Amino acid sequence: MAYFAAVLARTEDGWDVSETELDDVETLADLTELARDSTQDDDSVLIFIEQEDAWFAIVRVDGEEDPRIFVSDGAAAARSSYGSVLTDELVDQAGESEFGDLDHLVVELEEDEEAQEQDEDARSGVPVGPLGDAHLLTEFGLAAEELLALSGEGAVPGDALEEIAEALGCGEVLGAVR
Repeated sequence: MAYFAAVLARTEDGWDVSETELDDVETLADLTELARDSTQDDDSVLIFIEQEDAWFAIVRVDGEEDPRIFVSDGAAAARSSYGSVLTDELVDQAGESEFGDLDHLVVELEEDEEAQEQDEDARSGVPVGPLGDAHLLTEFGLAAEELLALSGEGAVPGDALEEIAEALGCGEVLGAVR
């Protein structure tokens, strides 16, 4: 499957954006290290990942803090190697008391039990729909509700990342590397 990945490092002068390869990424720690290596300071770094308009993810790393993750569709992401790194981490975190339960991490899932019974991914423990921290971009001016709307049914992940970049003020520079 084809994917697009970019590192967006927030600096005093704005956002520095560069396309990146994820070939050496096997764990969330690898992805976090990639983010931290892209900045000299403890500036905020975002990694945008999009796979064939099936799903997108945003990973936010602030200095030495634990990364924050948002995935537009957990079940779709879980079917890919790069996405499963993120969804596995989110599902693992759900069982740890410091992160709360899975209901805290899963945002606005469909409650249609019949659809979930038919969905193989739902039975495997990865929810269909948005998963993770929908508030990770609030500080940059993108409310959780807006992020969820861009992740909703019928949304196109590539277009969503462009809209998110525009809201963050780095749409042109992201477009240049895309």
